[in-house]
Amino acid sequence: MSGRYLLDTNIVIALLADEAAVKDSLAKADEVFVSSIVIGELCFGARKSERILENLARIDEFAANNVVLGCDTDTARQYGEIKNALRLKGRPLPENDIWIAAVALQYSLMLVTRDTHFDEIDHLKVAVW
Repeated sequence: MSGRYLLDTNIVIALLADEAAVKDSLAKADEVFVSSIVIGELCFGARKSERILENLARIDEFAANNVVLGCDTDTARQYGEIKNALRLKGRPLPENDIWIAAVALQYSLMLVTRDTHFDEIDHLKVAVW
């Protein structure tokens, strides 16, 4: 299962919950990345939780120990292509997921997720853990 992977929010949540299957899969990966969009989604979730400071600290630690990929002009171009293709198919997706997919395509990464709607995005490689 070697390769270069971009983790979706649901996979990071599983990792932070010490889910053994995700940890085992990550141990076999060559390179692992996370999008700044995923960090934003995690921070939003932490702010809705009852343990805000504890959860934000865990996210900060996770981000500090992983390569976080931000968005730039190339990401925005990918986003525009994906969103238009989905519009033409009549298959809208959540905005953040389009951005996450754009980062994966920009860097030629396999997106690790548990969301099946990513299958709607042409040329996106998806792994389910």
